[in-house]
Amino acid sequence: MFSKFTSILQHAVEALAPSLPLQEDFVYHWKAITHYYIETSDDKAPVTDTNIPSHLEQMLDVLTQEESERESGETGPCMEYLLHHKILETLYTLGKADCPPGMKQQVLSFYTKLLGRIRQPLLPHINVHRPVQKLIRLCGEVLAAPTENEEIQFLCTVCAKLKQDPYLVNFFLENKAKRGDDKDADVESLKEEMSSPDTGQQVHASADQDGPTANTSSPAHVGGASVLPGNSSSNYNLVSSLLNLTKSPDGRIVVKACEGLMLLASLPEDAAAQSLTESTALCELLTRRLTSFYQALPQSMDPLDIDTVESVNWGLDVYNLKEDAAAFTGKRALISFLSWLDYCDQLIKEAQKTAASVLARAVRDHFFVPVMEPQLMQTSEVGILTSTALLNRIIRQVTSEALLQETLYFLLGEEVGPETPTSVGHSPLRHRLIGHCDHLSDEISVTTLRLFEQLLQKPCQHVLQNLVLRNLEERSYTEWCPHKESLLYFLSSCLTSDLEEDPLFSDLSPDTRLSSPDWLNCSPPQSTEHSKHDGKTEVHKIVNSFLCLVPDEAKSSYQVEGTGYDTYLRDAHRQETVVGRWNWPGSAKPIEKCDLDKPFFEGHFLKVLFDRMGRILDQPYDVNLQVTSVLSRLALLPHPHLHEYLLDPYINLAPGCRSLFSVIVRVVGDLMLRIHRVPDFNPKLLLVRKRLLGLEPEVVDHVTLLEGVIVLEEFCKELAAIAFVKPHPPSHALEARVSGRVTRGTS
Repeated sequence: MFSKFTSILQHAVEALAPSLPLQEDFVYHWKAITHYYIETSDDKAPVTDTNIPSHLEQMLDVLTQEESERESGETGPCMEYLLHHKILETLYTLGKADCPPGMKQQVLSFYTKLLGRIRQPLLPHINVHRPVQKLIRLCGEVLAAPTENEEIQFLCTVCAKLKQDPYLVNFFLENKAKRGDDKDADVESLKEEMSSPDTGQQVHASADQDGPTANTSSPAHVGGASVLPGNSSSNYNLVSSLLNLTKSPDGRIVVKACEGLMLLASLPEDAAAQSLTESTALCELLTRRLTSFYQALPQSMDPLDIDTVESVNWGLDVYNLKEDAAAFTGKRALISFLSWLDYCDQLIKEAQKTAASVLARAVRDHFFVPVMEPQLMQTSEVGILTSTALLNRIIRQVTSEALLQETLYFLLGEEVGPETPTSVGHSPLRHRLIGHCDHLSDEISVTTLRLFEQLLQKPCQHVLQNLVLRNLEERSYTEWCPHKESLLYFLSSCLTSDLEEDPLFSDLSPDTRLSSPDWLNCSPPQSTEHSKHDGKTEVHKIVNSFLCLVPDEAKSSYQVEGTGYDTYLRDAHRQETVVGRWNWPGSAKPIEKCDLDKPFFEGHFLKVLFDRMGRILDQPYDVNLQVTSVLSRLALLPHPHLHEYLLDPYINLAPGCRSLFSVIVRVVGDLMLRIHRVPDFNPKLLLVRKRLLGLEPEVVDHVTLLEGVIVLEEFCKELAAIAFVKPHPPSHALEARVSGRVTRGTS
């Protein structure tokens, strides 16, 4: 109580006394602090019961006023006094000893305000960055310490200063081998300061003798130890202290520490980036927390819950279970995992390029491979479903280029050479995931197909090259012919000789063979000029080929308003693209330069999709929608070989090869046989379409077949719209990015 009264009395005296010159005022307050330690024997009283906080604040005010009265960049006598007399070194020693109790908080606050308020660069001065470095080492030593708030404020202020002048980070990289103990120097400095009768009048002479650079140091030397670029044995104490504070039980401290780490990771200095990844535990922090959050998730979760949970930015994952009406088991854990994943993604996105690559590779090596891969490779259907849905959400959320690349390499491998039937198992995880697209469980198939659809939306050429394009480079799916056969002949041959040889249609009798089906008459007649001079088939013929592929007796969209072909045209025109910068060729590789003798293998991915497409009449509606969704997304891509293989009905397929069009032709042939086996086929087809649109609740038999017919009709219209739009984009934007698929009229 007496100390507080004394403090109030002193403030009153100072307010009434005439103002001193700034330097004398500054020296007065500093001497008042040093005299306290000389005259006071009670070191147990808290610092708040003394005048020390007031004197420190007055010193800051004097320094701020002095800078405001001088030209920018000019150092005044008060600042010269602070630097010359190593006041920051002395304060560090007092703060380290925490004498009187609470002094550490006062010192941290003084450092923070000094660096934050003074505009001129202070860190280049050796008598500033050296004590700052020492004070950094004190931060984060004790978890939940009473000084945590001041510690994080101080560290973040230093990070902000380094962000403004990145080269200064070299002052904070210490060589482990040469770093010494400064305790003796600290004690001697304190003793000298306490007993010195200096009034501050010698500062100018000292400054004149030493020159303007007397109190500065080169970034190449920190604390007497040289820091060479590429020195992996350097201490990065600023990062280490922030990492310690990320373990704090106070969430606000953790968020601020993460912000500081992100600032440091973004610094462009190569030496700092190397120290960040090689000499600190940052990689371990990222992967260890990803692992712990992932392992805290329930073993079984609904894929719909995983897909629809709201996006949470890191640091903002505030969740109240009582206020959540859409709560489900594991939601809190899922939000925590996604929040930390978002932080990892943003950190890698902002990080210096070399550091970003190392951090992303660490996530792959220490999280994806040891933690997620066993979950994806397991045989439990529940486990497969949950882990695949989580992987889909991870891919959807990742935006940083480095982390996305490592994620894709983890899933698909790094191979870009052509596949062979015997090489599909070289990447076990890729092989397993593609196989899950044709799993016995329809739910697993749909979830995995959604995963691949998500992959196709990512702006990474490796996805398309690895899954599809590497198998189409030589165009060995074609057979060289000087004159292309007409579509009518192609369809007729597929529906007669090919179907008769196919085991699927081995039960055809001579009376039921499709010798001249009427539905083929609507196909465009053969034209002697059906190809342009550049080798591209005329667009309207391709469009008509797809529109006329499904026979009239199997069509029902014309009987329901709003499901016409024009709907797909409008949707296709709205598509955006991501592939313009990939420098794909504008035309297919000349046929004479292709190795047509090389056996063609469509690749594991297209094989599974085509197999699924071939069973469209016997699969559930959700599976059919997802299969056609992936195929339509591939068809939208403007690579000439992919366009030819998926959208050109006029290509001459090599023996034993199939294309998307030929697969659909076989499905239509099967449909023509089955139509006659379903009584009242057309009325039932219309009822099913209306039921899918929510217009008719009635349920009929043969639902799977009828739903498959509807999806087939809509898919053919969608392919026709894509074929029409791709050669005639409304603007160059269509050639730049594909971000969404054509919306189905029946979904």
